[in-house]
Amino acid sequence: MRTHHLKQLTPIHYLILSVISFCLVIYWLMVPVFSQTATTPFKVATEPAFPPFEMTDQNTGELTGFDIDLMKAIGEEAGLKIEFESLPFDGIIPALQAGTVEAAISGMTITPERAQTISFSRPYFKAGLAIAVRDNNNTINSFEDLKNKKIAVQIGTTGAKQAGQIEGVELSTFDSAVLALQELVNGKVDAVVNDAPVTLYAIKTAGLKGVKVVGELVTEEYYGIALPKDSPYLQKINDALERLIANGRYQSIYEQWFGISPPELPLSAPSLDTENQDFNPTVFYVNLFRNLFRGAVITVILTAFSVFFGLIGGTLVALALISPYQILRLLFRIYVDFFRGTPMLVQLFIIYFGLPALFQQYLGIEWSLDRFPAAVMALSLNVAAYLAEIIRGGIQSIDKGQWEACESLGMTPFQTMQDVIFPQAFRRILPPLGNEFITLIKDTSLTAIIGFQELFREGQLIVAVTYKAFEVYIAVALVYLILTTLSSIAFKWLETAMNPLEKAKKKSLKSIS
Repeated sequence: MRTHHLKQLTPIHYLILSVISFCLVIYWLMVPVFSQTATTPFKVATEPAFPPFEMTDQNTGELTGFDIDLMKAIGEEAGLKIEFESLPFDGIIPALQAGTVEAAISGMTITPERAQTISFSRPYFKAGLAIAVRDNNNTINSFEDLKNKKIAVQIGTTGAKQAGQIEGVELSTFDSAVLALQELVNGKVDAVVNDAPVTLYAIKTAGLKGVKVVGELVTEEYYGIALPKDSPYLQKINDALERLIANGRYQSIYEQWFGISPPELPLSAPSLDTENQDFNPTVFYVNLFRNLFRGAVITVILTAFSVFFGLIGGTLVALALISPYQILRLLFRIYVDFFRGTPMLVQLFIIYFGLPALFQQYLGIEWSLDRFPAAVMALSLNVAAYLAEIIRGGIQSIDKGQWEACESLGMTPFQTMQDVIFPQAFRRILPPLGNEFITLIKDTSLTAIIGFQELFREGQLIVAVTYKAFEVYIAVALVYLILTTLSSIAFKWLETAMNPLEKAKKKSLKSIS
């Protein structure tokens, strides 16, 4: 019986098989791309916190609203497969400039400043600004009454621009209109200047209590669909919108959401006919340096206060965690686990927005916190939880024999801790303490969510006006890098200065010399 043996494959055969396999893989990956060009998603950015234009349905969890329905209809009319991408409002224009999305619909007012960096479709909605105040406020009835008042606005909006031009105004900026209105409900500002349809919807439909509108349609504005500059899709979207208006589908969507017939819309926004100031690089960089320097000072102050109170709190919590009392250990273990196990952003919201709402709505007590103490409290409580574990570990790392030696010398536990244990433990916890300090410098950027104007918020405010996202955020990153590098150098110097071996070495060198 004869057997056949396969011929052994040579290196050239392996090379040929590899090339064929590689070509097959490339073909398999590329075929769907070419065969599904017609169904490639058309990414549209939106901010789902701007009811009734865009919001999340509480029952289905899907995006809904006037803008969402209109954009879906435009997609059907233009043959585009619409895919929505949620972004913060102040991040929409940078996303369009970067080309990460093809379009954006988010109640964006057509302005000459924005039209310099992006393209707009023809107007699809006529709107205006409204002034909202608390029910018991009878002193504010018009735009003129807002002088020297505290006003909350959404960052990057025309409301923020208009409010910022009022004489003597104290402006608080937030990432969404919802947070600005919550600031008004909590009694921390006198008024909110925001888009009229959004404010009216919050009061009449969403059940926002304790707020009224006193000045509707302060300005006349038009919303447009935003696209990258000179986008090839601009004409297609304009044509689709024109057909929707002509065949009555636009009117049907409008009446569904607002209950009235839509007003006539111009082919272009009147605001684009006004002249806009040319970009001045010198003024831009001078203002950038000045504002970022101011923000950096605030960041350092906020960090210093938070570390100071956090270190005191962390030390007390660490002592409680190693105390002989079980109930004390249990209570502070819950505290540590809560603040280490929940995001700092949530803790900021609870302290700044949640506690005042709790006192006012459920206890009937008018109480609120300013942004600075609220930020310091949230950061201090958070950092204390982390430092407690670091300090506890440092204390327990000291040999127990030292406790016994001190006891035999007649020292009290307090004296032992103060004079013997803690100085040694502090030297050991310096490296992780330095890491925590550097982390806290960066974490202060989270306070921007409550309108606190630290370094990152200053950058956001500049971008909201100039739309120079890359230049500004690179500058912000460099300032953070400088702050963290200086902090790292300072802690390394402190480690060396507190090292007894280094001290002895320097002392011996001095005696020799």
